[in-house]
Formats: sequence, structure tokens, C-alpha cells
Amino acid sequence: MAHYDVLVVGGGTGNNVAAAAADAGLETALVEKGPLGGTCLNRGCNPSKMLIQAATAANHVREADRFFLDATLDDIDYAAIIDDMDETLAPIADGMEARYREKDHLTLYKDEAVFVDDRTVAVGDETVNADKVVVAAGSRPLVPPIDGLDDVDYMTSTEALYRREQPDSLVILGGGYIAVELGYFFESLGTDVTIVEMLDTLVPREDPDIADAFTEIARQRHEVYTGHRATAVESDSDGVTVHAETEDGETVAVEGEDLLVALGRRPNTDTLDVQAAGIETDDNGFVVTNDRLETSAENVWAQGDIADNAMFKHSGDYETGITIDNVVHERGSEADFTAMPHAIFTEPQMAGVGKTEDELAETGQDYVVGHQDLPGTPMGRAKKLDDGFVKVLAAPDGEILGCHMLGYEASTMLHEVVVAMRSGSGYVSDITDTIHAHPTLNKAVEYAFQDVTFA
Repeated sequence: MAHYDVLVVGGGTGNNVAAAAADAGLETALVEKGPLGGTCLNRGCNPSKMLIQAATAANHVREADRFFLDATLDDIDYAAIIDDMDETLAPIADGMEARYREKDHLTLYKDEAVFVDDRTVAVGDETVNADKVVVAAGSRPLVPPIDGLDDVDYMTSTEALYRREQPDSLVILGGGYIAVELGYFFESLGTDVTIVEMLDTLVPREDPDIADAFTEIARQRHEVYTGHRATAVESDSDGVTVHAETEDGETVAVEGEDLLVALGRRPNTDTLDVQAAGIETDDNGFVVTNDRLETSAENVWAQGDIADNAMFKHSGDYETGITIDNVVHERGSEADFTAMPHAIFTEPQMAGVGKTEDELAETGQDYVVGHQDLPGTPMGRAKKLDDGFVKVLAAPDGEILGCHMLGYEASTMLHEVVVAMRSGSGYVSDITDTIHAHPTLNKAVEYAFQDVTFA
């Protein structure tokens, strides 16, 4: 049995923990069966955002006449878009692996890990244990049991991102961020997209005003069936048929050349058999951690998608710093997930931080609302924006409770609110007292916070 000071299971954000441990002189093992960089670099946010940029560029050409520019989109080399993404990102993972194989005090195992005992894993034909273990093995697409699905050649996001042949038509199961981002990509490049979502709106975890507005925008682009649960799937020589029904029993049959299952993600705790190490999980299979990211097992920490915190790459990056502090330097640092932002990279984009209006209503929290439409701002007019808004939720004493945006570059605009909530006083005045350069789009943020009125 090989023994190490630190064992890191998972080469996504966990690779940085392993590197820090090795740099500190600790004998370290890193186990990752796939390319280093994890989901974000190889199967998630990096490839998807590169593809979305191509989709947005195509739409900019289509809309050039709004600025009295004569431009025509004559052709789309779909395969070249995929190849460019792959050829850009693959060398990053390959280079990371090459560097790690040369790093002192670090041993890289390219295989799957399965826990067999306390701080002990089987890796291929070997058994490895360590004084300290970090579980960072991420998540994978969730594929629920739907009648007939196992007999159909469907895609998850992993396959969809690297598909070289563009489908003429595509049915997407799910209406969350993965579904709408990929729906936007395929539709913008010429695929007829149909989305089937069980709940009443797309992106149902967003603030209700955001979800309602984006659902209407999506209906202008796609066939959208909200309030429909997929009950069965079948295929023939022409493609796939998804059968879905409403709560009232109304049924619909949706047809397409291909099928994309985008119904969320699940943690990889089952494939790791974390119970064998005494690691507690919640009802959804996520590893339970405390503020120091410690698990129920002694000297075992967890971070990233597999843990019971936010499933965002930026959350994983933040957790990495906490884990390094505690595993490598033994500082006892505690994580603070206050004001965790998120963004969805359709066009228009969506972004949010803090509580939604539904969440505040459920808890009985008193709040006031501020609002500003983007088209009514100077930069909104200059960009000829048709949609978008900033929505502020604040307590009666001025504390910022949440902020939600739909619109051009919302993912960037949000960050001044995040800074105010994490580093400022966290009050409306943090924004209204800030001088905003005119006529930037962030003036919409200023106007929305100025719109907050207190009794």
C-alpha cells in the first residue's frame, strides 16, 4: 500500500490543492481518471462559453441592419467552431498533466478511485491511503429514469459540446441553465430547438421576474413546453419522440432529430463509495461539510460540486483556498458563502446574487423593490437593447437582500453589487453613493438602487 501525507481525489479544483500540498513539501497523491481541469475546463463552462461566443457573433451579424449596416451571414462552419474550441482547450489540460508529472512530491494516478476504508482508496490495481484526504471528485449529468430513454441514443451536455455534426432539430429535456445555454447555442447556429420543462417557467431557480421574462424571450426562439413532464421517449429512423404530460393529464408528443438530456447534475459520491470511508452524505448524495469544509470522517475534507455547497466553479475556486489553508497550513479557516453570485450566459444574460423575491416571501422577510429597465438608459439606447432590467431587493433599513439582472453583460454588471454585499457595508447606499461613469451600462444598476424607496 502506498502512503502519502495528502491524497486528493479529483483533478478539477482539487488539482490546486494537490499542487499547494506538494509545493509545501508534503508527499501528495492526486487521483483523476480524466483530463486535469475537471468539468469546467473540459466538459462545462470553458467549452460552452466558447461555443456561445460563436452563437452571439452570428446573432450580431444578423442584427447589423439595426445599425444601418449591410451585413449578411452567408455560412456557418459548425464543425470548425467545435474544432477551434477543442484545439484551444485540450492543450491546457495536457500541459497541466505534463507539469504535474514533473512536480516534486506529487504522484499523479490516472485512474478511478473507490474508497475501501478510512482515508484509503483503491486506484486500479493499487491501494493508496494518506494522513489527510480531500474529496473533490465533482459531479456528472443527471439522467433520471424515463421510460424508453435507455433505448434511445441521447446526448448529455458532455456529448453535445463536442458534437461535430449539427442536428437539424433538437429536443431538450430540462429548462435550467445548462438547457437554456445549449438551446441558445444550437438555435443561434440554425438548429430548430424544442425545450420541455416540468416546472412553469424556464430557469425556475431564478427570481420570478427573471424567469418569467426569459421564458417569454425563449418562446420567441424555440418551441417551449413548460409545465410538461417527460414520461416516455422513443426513436425511429427519423429521430426521437418525447411524450410529455401536464399535471392536468394533457399530453403532447414532441419530435426532433436528436435528444439532449439536461436535467441537472448529480455528485459522484456513489461511484466513490464514500460510505466506506465513513463520509456522511445528504439526501441528494452530496458530501456534508462544516464551515471548515471538514466531513464527518476524521481528516477528510470535501470541496467543489461533490460537497453540499454551491455548484459553481467560482465557489469551488473559493473553497480551494479554504481547503489549502486547513489541509496544508492547518489554519482552521472557515468558509463564508455570503453573496455567492451566479450567471447564465444566454443572450440576454442572467445574473443574480442573494435572495430571490420568492425566497423572501417564503420566510416572511419585509422588503422593498427597486427596478430599472436597460433599454431606457443611455447605453441601452446606444446599443438598441430591446429587453433587460435590474431588480433590487432590500430590507426596510437599506440592507441589500438580493439583486437580479437580465440583459446585455449582466454577468459583469452584477459584480459591483457583489462587492458591496461582501466588502462594503452591504447597504443600498454603497451603490447610490458610488460615482458611476456615464454612460456605462452600469448606470442601470445605479438607477435601480436609486429606485429603492423606504417608508
